[in-house]
Amino acid sequence: MNILVTGGAGYVGSHAVRRLQQCGHQVWVYDNLSTGHREAVLPDQLIEGELSDRPLLESLLTEKSIEVVMHFAALALVGESVTNPAKYYQNNVLGSFQLLEAMRHTDVRKLIFSSTTAVYGNAEEVPIHEGLPCCPINPYGWTKYLVEKMLSHYCQAYDFGYVALRYFNAAGATADGSIGEDHDPESHLIPLVLQVALGQRDAITLFGEDYPTPDGTCVRDYVHVDDLAQAHQLALETLQPGNGLHLNLGSGTGASVREVIEACRRVTGHPIPVVCGERRPGDPPILIADSRQAKGVLQWEPEFTEIEQIVQSAWHWHQVHPDGFSS
Repeated sequence: MNILVTGGAGYVGSHAVRRLQQCGHQVWVYDNLSTGHREAVLPDQLIEGELSDRPLLESLLTEKSIEVVMHFAALALVGESVTNPAKYYQNNVLGSFQLLEAMRHTDVRKLIFSSTTAVYGNAEEVPIHEGLPCCPINPYGWTKYLVEKMLSHYCQAYDFGYVALRYFNAAGATADGSIGEDHDPESHLIPLVLQVALGQRDAITLFGEDYPTPDGTCVRDYVHVDDLAQAHQLALETLQPGNGLHLNLGSGTGASVREVIEACRRVTGHPIPVVCGERRPGDPPILIADSRQAKGVLQWEPEFTEIEQIVQSAWHWHQVHPDGFSS
């Protein structure tokens, strides 16, 4: 199958590209490298471009005989989305609109969308299932939700087929340590903790230790990035014109901030000092996925079910690449 992967030089996108190649698909990556990394993909795969460049997108879709688009290209820093929402609506929403229009005008009607648990906001129930209302609480979550709605409308009006995959906390790296997590600035817990073990930070800060959880720190559902990549590959088989799906992707188990730190201590052998800080506004105490629909519809089963397995793969990547891809 001929597949165009937008944002394929990014964290989750590059792992999906690797999986698609291993399954025998022909893959091209479309990325502006604003947050992605040239080193994460093969040189002959990469086409540099902006989502706003519809003529370039249309020519690629036609020339490469693209059958399916996987859409990862998005800005994803919650805090930045609050301080600069215009940037997020411009890139995530208007950029996605230009992509969909390029697809519509070249008769490419199948898309797999990288969505997020942020569409639920402060969910009413835990574990979080797809039947719960979507009530985003920040501009980032709203941009993802609006793209989901846009996909739904294109599905009804233009016979698009799509699968929107709502990730929980992506983590980990490939087993061979060739690609992994490299953000600037880094905001994800596991790489931040591992930076302490590498001597790049003095300590890790706990943002609140009085939550209504067993150890007082927030609980999150960590899902290995290779398991996410597998779900994207499996979703190819479910795409049908005129049909849309919204599926959660998570391990179904939670790990608290303290549990993640302890797992990092065990894996690295480093004491990892902790500093206690204040709560951050808007952090829900517990976010855990109900992924039964994804398991049933996609026949998806996460391989990495223990937080220590996820940390081990991330630690291998960070040891090989202590300064990220620039190493």
